[in-house]
Amino acid sequence: MPLRRVGIVGTGSYVPEDKLTNADLAKMVDTSDDWIRTRTGICERRRCRPDQASSDLGYEASLVALEDAGVTPDEIDAIIVATISPDMNFPSTACFIQKKLKALNAPCWDLSAACSGFTYALRSARALVASGDRDTVLVVGAECMTKITNYEDRTSCILFGDAAGAAVLQPTNGKHEILDVFTMSDGYSDAAMSMVLRCGGTQSPFCQEALDNKEHLQVIHGREVYRFAVIKLSEVIVAAAEKQGLSVGDIDWIVPHQANLRILQAVAQRVGIPEEKFYINLQKYGNSSGASVPLALDQAVRDGSIKDGDLIVMPTFGGGLTWASATVRW
Repeated sequence: MPLRRVGIVGTGSYVPEDKLTNADLAKMVDTSDDWIRTRTGICERRRCRPDQASSDLGYEASLVALEDAGVTPDEIDAIIVATISPDMNFPSTACFIQKKLKALNAPCWDLSAACSGFTYALRSARALVASGDRDTVLVVGAECMTKITNYEDRTSCILFGDAAGAAVLQPTNGKHEILDVFTMSDGYSDAAMSMVLRCGGTQSPFCQEALDNKEHLQVIHGREVYRFAVIKLSEVIVAAAEKQGLSVGDIDWIVPHQANLRILQAVAQRVGIPEEKFYINLQKYGNSSGASVPLALDQAVRDGSIKDGDLIVMPTFGGGLTWASATVRW
C-alpha cells in the first residue's frame, strides 16, 4: 500500500486567563520589566489556576481543533500528547484528555521531548496516517510550566508560561500537507543536562531532601542553551528548505519554538531570513515548551498571517538535547 499524503485539517489553542506580567515577577525576584524585555522579549505569560492541569488546557485546545476540522470525538483514531508537565507520571495525560473528550475509539499516549515535543508527536502522527494505520489523529502540546518553575531563580522563572495547542491530522490531496518532519537528539554530551528536572523519576524519587533542595523544579543553564539553540534552529531551517529543493528565501513563514527573542533574532541573521518572516507571540505568552509551536501555528492561521499555499517551517529545540522541524505547505 503506497503511503498517503497527510495534512493538518484543524488547529486549536487555549491559554489560561491569568496573566503573569514582568511587573508581577519584579515583586517576586530581583528583576525588572526592562531587564526581562531586553534579554528575552517577553512582556507577560499566562498562568493556570491551581485546580488546572495540563489535560485541562489540552482538552480546551482539542475542542477548538476538532471543531475547526469538523471532526467529532468518536472519529479520533489516536491521541498523542507532547508534555513535560503531565498531570501524573501515569496514567498518561492523553488518557485524561480522552476521558474529557469522550473519545472512546482512540488509543492514547504521551511523548516527552521537552520543547521539541509537539514536532516529535507530529512525526509519529503523520506516520500513523500515512501508513493507513489510522485515519484521524489528534496531536496536542499541553504544558503547565509555571507549576515546575523555580521562582527563586530569576534567570529562568521569567521565561515560562502555560498554554496548549492542538492539531488534527488526516489524509489530504495536498491542502495543508505535512511535507517533512525531522527529529534529532543528543543525550550524550555534557550540554544534555543544560535543561533538566531531576526529581520525580526513578533516578531521584521524591523525598524531603529533594523537595528542600527544590529538585522538583526545572533547572536551565541559559548560556549553553542559547548557543545550542541558535546553531540547531539555523541548521534545521536551512535543511528543511534544501530538502524541498528550495532556498530559505522561498519559505513564507517560520513558526519557531517561542523561547527567547534574542535567540530568534540571531537565527534570522544567521540564515539570512528577515525577522518579519518569523511568527512571534512570545511577548504575550513566554515559553510554553511543547505547547509553543501549536499555539503559534493556530494563532498565525486564525489571524490571517498564514494563507493557503504558504510554505511553513516549524523549527524547535529542547531538553534532551532535542531539536526538530516540520515543513508544511499550507
